[in-house]
Amino acid sequence: MTTSSVLADKSAVSRADRAWLRLETTMNLIGGIVIFMLVLLAVWNVLGRKFLGMPVPGYVDWTQQFMACFAFLGLAYCQREGGHIRMDIVVSRLRGRGLWFAELLSVIFMLLLTTALIYGTWFHFQRSFDWSAPLWSRDSSIDISLPLWPAKLLVPVALAVLWVRLALQVWGYGRALLRGDPAPVAVPLIEDPATQAAHEAETVE
Repeated sequence: MTTSSVLADKSAVSRADRAWLRLETTMNLIGGIVIFMLVLLAVWNVLGRKFLGMPVPGYVDWTQQFMACFAFLGLAYCQREGGHIRMDIVVSRLRGRGLWFAELLSVIFMLLLTTALIYGTWFHFQRSFDWSAPLWSRDSSIDISLPLWPAKLLVPVALAVLWVRLALQVWGYGRALLRGDPAPVAVPLIEDPATQAAHEAETVE
């Protein structure tokens, strides 16, 4: 369990933040379980090939299919915790309304970009899903003909969850900008390297 930099209170935005966090945590957990299962599948594939001459049928197909799970299911949770890679050299020197304005602009940009990605990935899913054809005859993998539309559907769904998270952060940063809050709720606060290291040490322990 990591120590979050996101503060909470009894405000509407904080309640919405904590409610949405439950979904994000569940999705992140599913992504972690998928990674663990793929590790077991890889071990099974190697040992089966080495000792039994029987590798996992369609191993590459299964791996490609489930890569979407751990690549996208944790996006919103990571955004909520401020875990995505970012450059804080300039932003970390800002304080008060200047900081919240800069953060608000960046989140609005991400919200617009995510909106475009949802639009594109949804139509990418629709192209792989022929609604008039039987399930088994739709877009599938090369080796064992796994249907690809579930993985392609997962992408816009995960991005939609991220979209809601970004909208909540726009609300949080906008509220902080208007009120001049020194420590707003429902948004990740910038931590100095020492605090980040302390949190990482707590996670290891």
